[in-house]
Amino acid sequence: MSRVTAPAAQTPEFSPGLRSFAELLGIEELEEDLFRGRCHAGAPLRAFGGQVAAQALTSAGRTVEPARRVHSLHGYFLRPGDPRRPIVYQVDRARDGRSYATRRVSAVQRGEVIFTMSASFKHPEPAGDRQRTMPPVPGPEELPDPYLAWERDAPEEFANAAVFRALRMRFVPADAPGLPPELPGVPQQFVWLRTDRPLPGDDPLLQVCALTYLSDLTLASTAALHLQPHRVHRVEEPRVSLASLDHAMWFHRPFRADEWLLFAQRSPSASDGRGLAMGEFYDRDGVLVASAVQETLLRELRPRPARTS
Repeated sequence: MSRVTAPAAQTPEFSPGLRSFAELLGIEELEEDLFRGRCHAGAPLRAFGGQVAAQALTSAGRTVEPARRVHSLHGYFLRPGDPRRPIVYQVDRARDGRSYATRRVSAVQRGEVIFTMSASFKHPEPAGDRQRTMPPVPGPEELPDPYLAWERDAPEEFANAAVFRALRMRFVPADAPGLPPELPGVPQQFVWLRTDRPLPGDDPLLQVCALTYLSDLTLASTAALHLQPHRVHRVEEPRVSLASLDHAMWFHRPFRADEWLLFAQRSPSASDGRGLAMGEFYDRDGVLVASAVQETLLRELRPRPARTS
C-alpha cells in the first residue's frame, strides 16, 4: 500500500479556504509509527469522527508495504476529539504475516486516547466472485443538489460548513422508482457520494481513506430517520443527540472515491439510547465495493421551554 499523496508536512486548519478534499486526510510524520493531524468539527467542539478514522487509517497505511491493500477496519470512539487541538496517531505494528498484516492505531489528545482502530491489510489473490445486486435507483445526475436548499433555508449554517463544499451528495427520494420496499421498523436511505474534485495520483490507500471519511456522513442520520431527516433536509432544530460509538468497514473491490458511489443504508434497530445502521457502497456499474456498519449514540432531546414575555 503506497502512501497517501496529500500534503504530508502540513496539518491545515479547516476554513472556507479549504482547497481540496485530500487536505482533510493530510497528516505529518513525526517519527517512525507516530503521526499528527488536525480534524474539523462535526458538532460544536467535537472533531468529526469520519475524519479521525480516515487519518488513523492513513497513519496505519503508511507503515505497510505497498503490495498490501487494506480490506477491513474496526474503530471505537472513546472520547470527543477537540477540533482546536492536533491529534497524535500512534501505530502499533501488531503483525506482518505472509499474506496479512495488522495495525493498531491510537488517536491521542492531551495524553488521553480518543479513538482506537484495528486495520487489516492483505496481498490481492485470485478467487471466485459474487455480490448483492445494486437496486436500480435514479443516478446522481437525475437528482437535485441538496446544498442549494440548505444554503437557501439556513444560509449562515451553510456558510460555516465549508468542508461540505469539498464533497458532493445526492439523496434518492423515498418514492423514487427502483427502491426496494422499506421493511417495517427498518428505515432506509440511499445517497450518492463523491469528493468534489479528482483525488491526486492513483493511490488505492487515498481512495479508501477518503471513503472512510464519506462513510460517516449519513450512517448516524439513517439510525435516526424515524425521528428526523438528515441535516441537509432539516430546517427545524434537531430532535436527537447523535454521536458515533463505533465504526467498521470492509473493502471488497477496487474503486475511486472521486467518482459517484451509491451508499445504500438501513437501520434495523434503535434501543437503549443506541441506533445501528449498515450500508453498502456501489459504483456506477453496480459493483459492490465496500460495506460499513456503525453504532450511534441516539438520545432524544428534551424540548426547550417556551419563552415568556
